[in-house]
Amino acid sequence: MNETQQQFERLIQIMNELREKCPWDKKQTIESLRHLTIEETYELADAITENDWTGIKEELGDLLLHIVFYAKIGSEKKEFTLEQVIQGVCDKLIVRHPHVYGDVKVKNEEEVKQNWEKIKLKEGKSSVLGGVPKTLPSMVKAIRLQEKSQQVGFEWSNTEQVWAKLEEEIGELKEAIASNHQDHIEEEMGDVFFSLVNLSRFLKVNAESALERTNKKFISRFKKMEEHAKMENKFLHDMALEEMDALWNKIKHS
Repeated sequence: MNETQQQFERLIQIMNELREKCPWDKKQTIESLRHLTIEETYELADAITENDWTGIKEELGDLLLHIVFYAKIGSEKKEFTLEQVIQGVCDKLIVRHPHVYGDVKVKNEEEVKQNWEKIKLKEGKSSVLGGVPKTLPSMVKAIRLQEKSQQVGFEWSNTEQVWAKLEEEIGELKEAIASNHQDHIEEEMGDVFFSLVNLSRFLKVNAESALERTNKKFISRFKKMEEHAKMENKFLHDMALEEMDALWNKIKHS
């Protein structure tokens, strides 16, 4: 048994002991763990964004624990075992990679993704979009929906077409604003966002990562504004917008 196998067996043993002896661990259900798993996933995402390899290692460990925990509960309820979970994903990977484990030839990663979607449909999936979780954040969901639909050819041919669609949607948003119909405005704003995600894809930019980068930049600059104001014995809410804007520009170009 190699080191990886030893440590994995150790984790399973610890999970078994905690489930038997720890009051908190004994009480947990798949429902009670759900929000904790989501939180851990976001913490991993934060660590990746920060390029924090120590954090990534730690958060991967936390997620691995959650996987083992769910499998333990599944086993207790006689629904499935950890071995079946691992076997299932191994079998799926082999079936969905016929260019590695079979005689299918592919030219590039796009053909790999197209084959993946075709195989999923053959497995009984009713829609190419069926694998997109309903609870994904809207920005991430838009990216995944567009990536999925692309695999069956539902995609613009070039960036110019995407630009034209974005401009069309912006025009429709302006019309909605002019009509002062709030529900229509929200609908058209959503179309603009969706088109912006599409443009990001054509520009090889991850829309979620780009927006988070701007969020972090805004937080950093805003906190510096607060610090500058404090050094002058002021509070932002006491300053005029023009004064704050000047301070913002000063920080932006510093």
